[in-house]
Amino acid sequence: MKYNGFPIWICALFSLFALSQEKKAGPILENYGAVFTVENPDYKTNVNEEFKVVFDVATGPESHEEINKRIETAARFLNMHAQNGVPASQLKAALIIHGSATTNIMNNEAHQKRFGVPNPNAEMLQNLMDNGVEIILCGQSSNSRNVPKETLIPGEKIALSAMTALIQLQNDGYRLIKL
Repeated sequence: MKYNGFPIWICALFSLFALSQEKKAGPILENYGAVFTVENPDYKTNVNEEFKVVFDVATGPESHEEINKRIETAARFLNMHAQNGVPASQLKAALIIHGSATTNIMNNEAHQKRFGVPNPNAEMLQNLMDNGVEIILCGQSSNSRNVPKETLIPGEKIALSAMTALIQLQNDGYRLIKL
């Protein structure tokens, strides 16, 4: 028997492989940051090290109804390492937000007023902050995109600039990942 020109047993094998490759969220953020399990990697993760990372997020999705996958990278970072034995206390992350991602960190009320929909990132951002992730908005983007501090989710910070925050965090030992 064949399906689209392939023997059924090959289709079943590919289906089984696809099912075994499911992503899983948690244990830090249960609703965000799903990652694949990597069985027995050759390059081992040193679970005794501190992992300090700063994500440079300058781009947002085209739709105001979509979560920003670049912001979700911080959730993937936390979950992936926690799933693989790195204690949460050894995971330090910061998001530097600027450019078209600026409006992605607005509170629900301000986002609703500007775009007609609640901020799809709001819950994820709160979860990230609740788990120690610093969310820092570029002050230059705040002004140029008309996103003042009172439109932010409580706990988010404004820096002089993205450049300033990136330099300071890297001086503090954070490693830059540009998204």
